[in-house]
Amino acid sequence: MKKVFPDARAALADLLKDGMLIMAGGFGLCGIPETLIFAIRDSGVKNLTFVSNNAGVDGAGLGILLESRQIKKMISSYVGENKTFAQQYLAGELEIEFNPQGTLAERIRAGGAGIPAFYTKTGVGTLVAKDKEEREFNGERYIMERGLVADLAIVHAWKGDTEGNLVYRKTARNFNPTMATAGKVTVAEVENLVQPGEINPDHIITPGVFVKRIIHVPDAKKHIEQRTVRKRASA
Repeated sequence: MKKVFPDARAALADLLKDGMLIMAGGFGLCGIPETLIFAIRDSGVKNLTFVSNNAGVDGAGLGILLESRQIKKMISSYVGENKTFAQQYLAGELEIEFNPQGTLAERIRAGGAGIPAFYTKTGVGTLVAKDKEEREFNGERYIMERGLVADLAIVHAWKGDTEGNLVYRKTARNFNPTMATAGKVTVAEVENLVQPGEINPDHIITPGVFVKRIIHVPDAKKHIEQRTVRKRASA
């Protein structure tokens, strides 16, 4: 089966529909599948639910889809860098399901592993526990969290081969690998595309069995979310 597509538009052409749930990898602006995000914007689909650690920033990442008002709900753990997000949420135009970051990661991992639900102590006695089943184990209270499975997962990898085996680099490894397993269909954008056998099997993080489609993005833009600098001492 041919997995490599000429561009993001072609890779997503028959996959997108209104109202679907999409997982988008990355951490902050590191390792985000921005080429695929632009293609989703250009497709015009709407009423989307996105699972992502954060909602990008104004003008980058998922912030692009918030500006075009294609997202109706975010399932996230951190959204503090996006003014557009805050404005839409406070105006009642955007739904949000907050998750503690570890819980969000485990919900995604559970979905990819075929685990429908699990219990955690995180959030017990807080708003996070509202309307959730609670049980006691060994004298401690736990709440039940549901695993997450997406209609589509979009991820960004540093290197991949034409069979879909992926390698991530540093911080970009945070949410991308688990999301790649939790999508009914996973589409990956890779910076370096190589032939099968060119990646050391011990270095493969996401096996190609999880990846259905691939696009090559050799010129992926690397955003810096918070630029911190200091003045150089005078020579």
